[in-house]
Amino acid sequence: MAKQRSHLYEGMYILSATLSDDARQKALDKITSSIEGRGGEIHKTFDQGRKKLAYEINGRREGYYYLLYFSVPTAVMTEMWKEYHLNEDLLRFMTLRAEKVPEKIEFKQLIQE
Repeated sequence: MAKQRSHLYEGMYILSATLSDDARQKALDKITSSIEGRGGEIHKTFDQGRKKLAYEINGRREGYYYLLYFSVPTAVMTEMWKEYHLNEDLLRFMTLRAEKVPEKIEFKQLIQE
């Protein structure tokens, strides 16, 4: 059997702001256990906190942002995306390939003229 290729990914997940702290942690655990259950490994999790959304999603104006760096076999990404679409607590998600795991996340200030 051929060896499965695994890549480093950066995933941004926006969870519903209406969730309690316990329910939000369970929703995040569901995402991480989905990755680990498919042979993946979580490298780092950044909790970006509660933020206002750029536009309304499913009647919601705020969400909790999480940025995860993980490795997973490329063959299971489609399965994970299908599972994400069924998760009612997950408002939006985006997964991109990453080159490395950063130590910390910093955002540059917008230049105002």
